Amino acid sequence: MAANEDQEMELEALRSIYEGDECFRELSPVSFQYRIGDNGDPKAFLIEISWPETYPQTAPNISMNAFFNNTISVAVKQSILDKLMEEVQVNLGTAMTYTLFEYAKDNKELFMENQPVHIVTSVGNNVSAGTQEIAPSSKKRDKKEQLSKTQKRKLADRTDHKGELPRGWNWVDVIK
Repeated sequence: MAANEDQEMELEALRSIYEGDECFRELSPVSFQYRIGDNGDPKAFLIEISWPETYPQTAPNISMNAFFNNTISVAVKQSILDKLMEEVQVNLGTAMTYTLFEYAKDNKELFMENQPVHIVTSVGNNVSAGTQEIAPSSKKRDKKEQLSKTQKRKLADRTDHKGELPRGWNWVDVIK
């Protein structure tokens, strides 16, 4: 079989397998995205696989540069890509897109075990990671919002002696 025939067969299989799956998205007939994990999950990530012209005989292009992955550290992204490339070498010469997506789903916890708890991202491609420290945050208290005298006076005029707004303060006058 020619490479294009193998690609057509795999494309048809992927469409039938992932029909109705909200995690799978076909960007083009040779490019696919799959979200591993739930939408709100901090350890979820997105894999993008695109096929070159001679795909089953050559390795597909695997990318994790999607905006969805901005919260993942660069080291974790690279380790995921390295493990997926090892799986590619094992399956070289066969249709492997489904296999790669399932391998990533099965090993999600293993892939994300080194992911820091809290990530701070900056604009651009530079990603810096910082973990939350529990001990210093207990000593450091959040500061209250500082109000000017005028702001305090207006707030006191609008509220009663308990600090509550009077009944009906947000009612709308329907008939004028």
